[in-house]
Amino acid sequence: MKKIIHSDGWRGYNGLVDLGDKKHFRIHHGKKEFVGGKTHINGIESFWGYAKTGLAKFRRVRRESFHFDLKECEFRFNDRHNNLSHIMENLSKNPLF
Repeated sequence: MKKIIHSDGWRGYNGLVDLGDKKHFRIHHGKKEFVGGKTHINGIESFWGYAKTGLAKFRRVRRESFHFDLKECEFRFNDRHNNLSHIMENLSKNPLF
């Protein structure tokens, strides 16, 4: 499977294409570029800002649970405009543990 990487122009991303058979599309904010065809990274930048803010309150995230914490951030980000009270009601009636 070919992977496609969308990133900004930060040079730290230069080696990503060396890791496998990938396409790499860049948006160069320094050149006042914010969209290139279908490529834009504002959504992912928004998510990482949201995730970092959410995870920072824990001050430290354990390596063993990081992927669960990140998945929770993903869920909260994707549903941030929805009323999730029904989930809490369901969890209180049927706890996971």
